[in-house]
Amino acid sequence: MGEFFHSNFVLRWLRAACVVAFLCVHNVKAQTGWDVMKFGGRDYVSLDSLKKFYNFPTLKRSGNTVTLEAKNLIFKVNIGSQEAFLNGVKFVCTYPVIESGSKVGISRIDLTKLIDPVLRPSYIANAGNFRTVIIDAGHGGKDSGAANAYNSEKSYNLKVASELKALLIAKGFKVILTRQSDVYLTLQERVEVANAVKEPAIFISIHFNSGGRSARGIETFTLSPAGVAHYGSDIKSSDFETRNGNLNDSANVALATAVHGQVLGKIGVNNTLDRGIKRARFSVLTGVKYPAILLEGGFMSHPYEARLMENPKYLTAVATGISNAVTLYQRAVSYRKPAAAPAQ
Repeated sequence: MGEFFHSNFVLRWLRAACVVAFLCVHNVKAQTGWDVMKFGGRDYVSLDSLKKFYNFPTLKRSGNTVTLEAKNLIFKVNIGSQEAFLNGVKFVCTYPVIESGSKVGISRIDLTKLIDPVLRPSYIANAGNFRTVIIDAGHGGKDSGAANAYNSEKSYNLKVASELKALLIAKGFKVILTRQSDVYLTLQERVEVANAVKEPAIFISIHFNSGGRSARGIETFTLSPAGVAHYGSDIKSSDFETRNGNLNDSANVALATAVHGQVLGKIGVNNTLDRGIKRARFSVLTGVKYPAILLEGGFMSHPYEARLMENPKYLTAVATGISNAVTLYQRAVSYRKPAAAPAQ
């Protein structure tokens, strides 16, 4: 089980966070405006503009792959794809990367609501001002969630939540569990538990997935920003409404990035697939007033991943990854006070 601790991946992620913060502090020559272009009725920003703004030393293209590089930091996109990669960690954008004339562009809403918070976490005001972590073990009681030949999702969720609580308390955090035993809570009750917390906090909902025998991997969800559809759905009028959770759009994606990268690193890239950081309108993400994410820690329905979940080391790896991510996220968003407003 030694591959569960893929240290190279974790170290790369930690270094990337430090490099991003360094670029933010020292980017005194950053451009004040974006090179914005229209395509299909939407605003896109050229990658040349990103290179200048974020002070990337190198921009290169190979076929349809375009890469921005700095020391220990690689941001990569593929023309025509909705996937973007930061040091190999996948983000699922709202719209595909486009090519218009000689320029390659990423949609403005993906830049401002997904990419910028990851590249400039220190510009998210007051995000690091928390010592309380709310852990939501999904399902429970009469709601078993997904199931496999060995156990139910509700059981795995609670085991990870309990381990995570102990790890965070040892680091000095206050921890609140939405449920501490096999009890049923409605989605609204989970939101109410979280929103009853009076001090600054973050919210992490723990789940395991189901989707047929071939589906596998880790995915992490944040709330879709206003104007962005629920993952896998077409945009509708209600998607333009601002919800409680949208007050923390930038913090949400920064927290998701830390958790997703650290959990992948602890599980080991040889044991799972990176399904990416995605946006959705799950009720707990919509209603919670604090930075919130939902982690899907693997597929109950996949034979190999189901066996992994029965190994206590796997659940410990998930809990340890989340615990490490909480401190990494807090460090990244607290690196310095914002000197200027984020990109708009």
